[in-house]
Amino acid sequence: MSSVAANISFRRKIVYAVLQLTFFAREMALSCIFPLVIFCSLALTEVIPLPFIARYDWLLLIFLITQWWMVKAGIETIDELKVICLFHIIGLLLEVFKVYMGSWFYPETGLFKIADVPLYSGFMYASVASFLCQAWRRLDIKMINWPHPSLVVPLAIMIYLNFFTHHFLYDLRWMLLLCVILIFLRTSVSFKVRSAAYQMPLILSFIFTGFFIWIAENIATFFNAWQYPNQQEGWEIVHVGKVSSWILLVIVSFLIVASLKRIKSAQQT
Repeated sequence: MSSVAANISFRRKIVYAVLQLTFFAREMALSCIFPLVIFCSLALTEVIPLPFIARYDWLLLIFLITQWWMVKAGIETIDELKVICLFHIIGLLLEVFKVYMGSWFYPETGLFKIADVPLYSGFMYASVASFLCQAWRRLDIKMINWPHPSLVVPLAIMIYLNFFTHHFLYDLRWMLLLCVILIFLRTSVSFKVRSAAYQMPLILSFIFTGFFIWIAENIATFFNAWQYPNQQEGWEIVHVGKVSSWILLVIVSFLIVASLKRIKSAQQT
């Protein structure tokens, strides 16, 4: 009897784990609507030439319509839209500087460009904010042992500025990553899958997200969203060293969203 009961208990655990994983995957997929639209649009417009306007301008139009639809359908809130617009501006400024410095370039023509940077590029940064905001709400994310703002805000500013200053001064990325480890060593992220709560170290979530964005970057460059200098003669895999840059970008993005969420929560109490 004990063996039968043990088998039933084991099966229930397996079924429960599958249900939890399925629900988690569904919520994550819904949180990725904007990034998914971006990748599908990049692929389709590369394979199927669209008439009347340049491909980069089509991408801008598609992303604007997608953003309008997500707010209209209630998938995103007005507050989340404000955060996404902030990231669009932050990302566009970074793109203009990086293209000017020759870090990468946009090989195709387009009417809606600023200093050789198509306006649609800001949406790629905005999609990261969209994912964070969506996942935050859908999984009821909470921070445990969140550091004081006097540490978080300067760190976020320094990480963002380093994307610019490392072209002229010493690259501080490894020092900044060490600061991240020291400041957030005790910080965990709590999230809910149905009624069950889970936790994971915040630093680990930074690493996972940065790695997956690096994979996404390889897909994007394959479809000519932009190109690195070594990809002019043909597509090559993006150097794995870029993972560290994406981890830093994820960190500064997360710190901005988390800080804004805490301010909003404080205003409501």
